[in-house]
Amino acid sequence: MASATAPPDAGSTACVLDREGLGALVRELRARGRTVIGPTVRDETIALAELESADELPYGWGVEHEAGYYRIRRRSDTAAFAHSAGPQSWKYFLHPERVRQWTADRDPEGRMTVRAERSEPPSFAFLGVRPCDLRAIQIQDRVMTGGAHRDDAYRARRSGAFLIVVECTEPGATCFCVSMDTGPAARPGYDLALTEVVDEAGHRFLARAGTEEGAEVLASLPRQPADDLTRTRAREGVEAAAGRMGRTMPEVDLRALLAGTLEAERWNDVAARCLTCGNCTMACPTCFCTTAEDVTDLTGDHAERWRRWESCYDLEFTHLPGGSVRSSGRSRYRQWLTHKLGTWWDQFGSSGCVGCGRCIVWCPVGIDITEEAHALHREGERQAGGKDEAS
Repeated sequence: MASATAPPDAGSTACVLDREGLGALVRELRARGRTVIGPTVRDETIALAELESADELPYGWGVEHEAGYYRIRRRSDTAAFAHSAGPQSWKYFLHPERVRQWTADRDPEGRMTVRAERSEPPSFAFLGVRPCDLRAIQIQDRVMTGGAHRDDAYRARRSGAFLIVVECTEPGATCFCVSMDTGPAARPGYDLALTEVVDEAGHRFLARAGTEEGAEVLASLPRQPADDLTRTRAREGVEAAAGRMGRTMPEVDLRALLAGTLEAERWNDVAARCLTCGNCTMACPTCFCTTAEDVTDLTGDHAERWRRWESCYDLEFTHLPGGSVRSSGRSRYRQWLTHKLGTWWDQFGSSGCVGCGRCIVWCPVGIDITEEAHALHREGERQAGGKDEAS
């Protein structure tokens, strides 16, 4: 997590890296023993995977996406980070989908040996973290390390992670980070921040450090002083991105909106479309729920316990002796949306949504969280108007 020492002034560390400088960054991080994770083209997506070289970055690739639709496409330039959020978020590495917690073995005499799973996590370096995803990591930090029920395994992975944020200059059709105040500019919490610039002067990255370790890494790279043109183009690119968001949330108190529309007719409308598949929770960078899964071999002499992701869309998620608390699709979708935008505030002091748009893209029937919020707002206004007329 962030360094305990005072962070350097980002302006004083600003410099310019070219493509070779970006390659040197990956080499430097690997030389420091870090496992570098970043975007790369894989299986017709821009996926997150370990990088051995900056050459594996998706130079010249972008994406097209909409509700329930995602395709990669060739770009007319060589930009490496001109794509919006892909199918994965960084929680795949900080809060893995499936983790073995212990194993148990019974010997021929019937004696049991239980061994806790204790593996040393990699020293990660995340290259290409979007500002919205940086906020998502900070939200998961609050959930996993800031409360009474901390997750030591998460903390071990997170405490050593080196975060390289890339500011967004080309938002996607489902992005709404401006509405959630999470981007497209980088906020504090990174080790390094990059802004990619591709223009007539060449392909380069405005870089600055956010921690002492970030400044040390930056100082070891081939770099040029930050010139006025690069600073201006970088700032203009981020400012233009803020004006090109593909989606918006209604400009109201979302926490109050969700609390005041629990019986809205709109929940029936969305329930008629929702498959309760849980894709939105799997793609969401902040959803964190898990369950325990016990397995044995055919002899019954070896058993394992695994922790795996769970979804509030699962009928068994709230199963009690009397049955499921939320037996209908309507109640399960409502639980997810009201928690994400509303009651998350009560638990953790913030929204649980960062505006990345993944839940929209990876919903097989194209349900759009922003459309649902706007619909609830309109319905609430109509109901309020009808009450005023009646009075």
